[in-house]
Amino acid sequence: MASLEGKHFSITDPKDVSTVIYKVNKTEKEFKDAPKFTVERLETLEELRGENTKRTFFVDNPSVNGERLVILSFAKEKVVVNTGILIEDKVKITKNPIPIKFDTLYSEETQYKEFDYTPNLKRPISIIDPETTEEIKPILYYDEKTNEVKGKCKLKPYKSYFAFEIRENS
Repeated sequence: MASLEGKHFSITDPKDVSTVIYKVNKTEKEFKDAPKFTVERLETLEELRGENTKRTFFVDNPSVNGERLVILSFAKEKVVVNTGILIEDKVKITKNPIPIKFDTLYSEETQYKEFDYTPNLKRPISIIDPETTEEIKPILYYDEKTNEVKGKCKLKPYKSYFAFEIRENS
């Protein structure tokens, strides 16, 4: 039986709030034209506690120096964005936030959003359905003109989506 090396921590959400957390990864230096940062959604287990939901998040093979996190709490009609760092077994909300670009996407027509991947198939952008907090999974394809792997997400008409990307410090 394989064992995982990692850390875990829990957050309790009140009724009608759903928190998802992403780990921010710095792109390896050998990938020169790739995005500087990528995001990876943490695995989670949910446990109902009365009207609240306890969510336990898992980080495999955490860095000794800590892991940078993006914490998104979805409630009716709003998203609360926080950044934090996982050091040992504690999550600390950061005072100097990570430069995040986020937006709400909405269209009356079907849209396709495209973005680049790193050579090891990591991506810098995540698009989330705020009603379900599920990620919109991109379809991967190979762009022969640029010789790169890219992703394409299909966005349904008359539906809002939440998208975010980690940027370099300005």
